[in-house]
Amino acid sequence: MAAASPIISLVAAGLVLVGLLAANLGLVTPMQGFQTYVAGGLLGGLFATLVALIGLFLTRGGQDPQGRMKALIGLMIALALPLTVLAPAMLLGGDLPPINDITTDLEDPPAFADAALVPDYRNRDMSYPEDFVAIVRDAYPDLAPLRLDAAPSVAFDRAVAAAETLGWEVVARDGGAGAFYARAVTGVFRFVDDVVVRVRPDGTGSKIDVRSKSRDGQGDLGANAARIRAFLEALADQPDGSA
Repeated sequence: MAAASPIISLVAAGLVLVGLLAANLGLVTPMQGFQTYVAGGLLGGLFATLVALIGLFLTRGGQDPQGRMKALIGLMIALALPLTVLAPAMLLGGDLPPINDITTDLEDPPAFADAALVPDYRNRDMSYPEDFVAIVRDAYPDLAPLRLDAAPSVAFDRAVAAAETLGWEVVARDGGAGAFYARAVTGVFRFVDDVVVRVRPDGTGSKIDVRSKSRDGQGDLGANAARIRAFLEALADQPDGSA
């Protein structure tokens, strides 16, 4: 058991790396990569810890110093694995709620297009969850529409330009709705999130609302809110843009 401890720990660590790399390279789906990452870090780490502790117990008394050293090495690796997996979630997510659909307009959230315009939306519920409204209002009180001193057509073009500077892929535009639809890809696991930006007249200017929704998972570790903030900041910083 002592000799097997570091081997099992390294196999679990390998699963963590495989999950990261396979998802990033597109060899598996983002969720498959994430599940492999979690399985290696949490389940693999727990099993490796158990084996290491048994190894330490069996090598007590100093009669097998090499075996005990192997068990200690295995234990150190095993204990580091859950921290590797959980630390990013703890640092990024903190006390954020486990929701994945954020908007700047909770009274009238921007609607995603019909699947005829954006096929990726087919067979998916793109409506805004009513129970998210109070949660978003409490967790993200800073999110609000952006008002620009520009005609809607001008503001629309600026919004598209801002989205493209952030690396979003604009997949469709609907001039009648004053909206465009985009997809954003996360950096590590390559999760795809859907975004809709809506531009409406506001007096002599325009009001821009944003909605960002994750395709996978129940929580987003604040990624959608951060994306909205980055977009509004990029839009406001454009020449002739003013909030």
